[in-house]
Amino acid sequence: MFSIDVYKERRDKLKKAVGHGLILFLGNEEVGMNYRDNTYHFRQDSSFLYFFGLDKPGLAALINIDEDIEIIIGNEPTIDDIVWMGTQPSLTEIAAQTGINKVAESNSLGILIKKSLSSGQAVHYLPPYRSDAVIKLSDILEIPNTKVKEGASVILIKAVIAQRAYKSALEVTEIDKAVNISNEMHLAAIRYSKENVTEKYVAGIVEGLALSAGGTIAYPVIYTVNGQTLHNHPTNDTLKKGQLILCDCGAETAMHYAGDLTRTFPVDQKFTSLQKEVYEIVLKAEQAAANSLRPGIRFLDIHKLACEHLVDGLKQLGLMKGDVKDAVSEGAHTLFFQCGLGHMMGLDVHDMEDLGEQFVGYSEGMVKSKEFGLKSLRLGRELEAGFVLTVEPGLYFIPELMDMWQAQGKLKDFINYDKLAAFRNFGGARVEENFLITESGYQLLGEPLIKAVSDIEGLNRL
Repeated sequence: MFSIDVYKERRDKLKKAVGHGLILFLGNEEVGMNYRDNTYHFRQDSSFLYFFGLDKPGLAALINIDEDIEIIIGNEPTIDDIVWMGTQPSLTEIAAQTGINKVAESNSLGILIKKSLSSGQAVHYLPPYRSDAVIKLSDILEIPNTKVKEGASVILIKAVIAQRAYKSALEVTEIDKAVNISNEMHLAAIRYSKENVTEKYVAGIVEGLALSAGGTIAYPVIYTVNGQTLHNHPTNDTLKKGQLILCDCGAETAMHYAGDLTRTFPVDQKFTSLQKEVYEIVLKAEQAAANSLRPGIRFLDIHKLACEHLVDGLKQLGLMKGDVKDAVSEGAHTLFFQCGLGHMMGLDVHDMEDLGEQFVGYSEGMVKSKEFGLKSLRLGRELEAGFVLTVEPGLYFIPELMDMWQAQGKLKDFINYDKLAAFRNFGGARVEENFLITESGYQLLGEPLIKAVSDIEGLNRL
């Protein structure tokens, strides 16, 4: 945890922004994997962590703005808890860790909420993303499950985003730590990638580094020879000479801040000439996008700039033709780049995605596109100092998509369909780095991780 004052200041700022009413934060519960006591790895809700820092299951919190009262809700440890898990802090001791001196048992939460509602007090809560939270909110608010998400407080959503979007120096230090651990994970991925080992073998080594650093992985490891599939996870398939690996992995620190990096590299240390050409198109697009980062520019425009660089490279490769800007405007590039350039990052790898991409990634007056490609751009808004984000262009050769477009003759003025056959089994390539937007531009987070072809080829395999 950070110091108590950090959490108290965050809550004070939140109370001023929301103005009045009762704020309800639900922490997460442990979830059984195949039976109740064999649980998935516990991960606390990120907004609960941000405002309270308490990394324990089964907690909730109330902030009564009108009466200036804060309460931690939970249960006292039982003797069974102590037998199985050792000495446990009391609920009062847990609350004291975040500067709160009032506590209440879990079974009183519904009573406290009902009291507020009956007095006409507004109850603010964030949109739930877990089914157990939907059920709990339905019970305590006495509304149907189907009405719970639409009842989430827009005022609270915007207030939370207005705080979490701007990373403090303490947070940047944690994210920097996460990125540096992620760097080590990627170096290991490159070193251990060789013929006759499996994807899961390398992914296991990578995940182990995140655990040994004191945290965990920020998201499931993507390590695959099928890089054309955007979120493809490792298999038991054996690596073969000539294959291209796409590795997208990141660490989460003990404080739960994320790193998110991607590198693309060959199994047998040397890129083929075609792999090198495609990779360097992506690398140039990533560098151009990164160099454009600064306060005041829309990330949507940086996304389009990266797309133009990709199209320019694909023209030189013979896959595309025509005017570069027209090709991007018409969406012709989305045959090869089907997603967005990046996203916010912090306590979540896709920071605050549970609060809604329209609220997080787009400012008032901007509407998230529904067009193929652009609909997957999670961040479009004007950048501001304090934002932390990813830049991650890629080229993905998806046979089914290429076949569909070719059969339709889609955007044939920009695409050389007769050249696609050579790329059906190529896979994909992506380069991803993490950045802090500063007052004057940007700062690369973490120590620089190798990305030049010569550096990747020069790294010895184990």
